[in-house]
Amino acid sequence: MAPILRLPDQPEACELCRRQTPLTRHHLIPKSLHGKTYVRKRFGREERITATLWVCRPCHNQIHRLFSEKELALDFNSRDALLADERLRTFVDWLSTKPGGFVPRH
Repeated sequence: MAPILRLPDQPEACELCRRQTPLTRHHLIPKSLHGKTYVRKRFGREERITATLWVCRPCHNQIHRLFSEKELALDFNSRDALLADERLRTFVDWLSTKPGGFVPRH
């Protein structure tokens, strides 16, 4: 039997913009790709399951606007990799100046 895996606890603020607001769990390796051979070869079971970030809804939406699931799995599977993208970094920097309840119109 596989060991029980524990997901990271929810922090008090978004792990991207740092605002204190309701958070959602973003899977750094999209769950829809966990069964794909190229993902299984690159990431172990534990990493596939536990690699997550707690992000606010606007940050979560922006991640999925900018990147395909395959790009997320292969190239943007860490907080640092996500923030290295200038488009996301610009959005996060802008959003970080807004109050917790602010939701941008897209």
